Amino acid sequence: MLEKQKVKDIMTENVITVPPTEDVVFAFEKLMKYKVSALPIVDNGNLVGIVTATDLGHNLILDKYELGTAVSEVMVKDVICVKPEDDLNTAVSKMNEYGGEEGIVNQLVVVKNHKIKGIISDGDIIKALKS
Repeated sequence: MLEKQKVKDIMTENVITVPPTEDVVFAFEKLMKYKVSALPIVDNGNLVGIVTATDLGHNLILDKYELGTAVSEVMVKDVICVKPEDDLNTAVSKMNEYGGEEGIVNQLVVVKNHKIKGIISDGDIIKALKS
């Protein structure tokens, strides 16, 4: 079943992004406001990193950031991506492969020709399996 469905069929297309200069507090507020779990960081139209609600929230609670900390200082730079034409099996494999000891990567940025086309989460894949 996972081989039959494409990433482009279930991805979220309107991706909320932030620039590298975005303050971590404001980035976290966007995550909460739009109820998303990750924010790709985009500089001049190029994907340069990603931050997650889990990482930002955890570190904000522990007061690990100084006032004015930009997302560029804390973002993950090696963003795991898939293509719109990839099948869901490829997406699941990447989520598992790059998750390391911490489990899985919960979301993948969908890119084509170095441009963000969408984002796909583990929840999106689970919903696709149910339908």
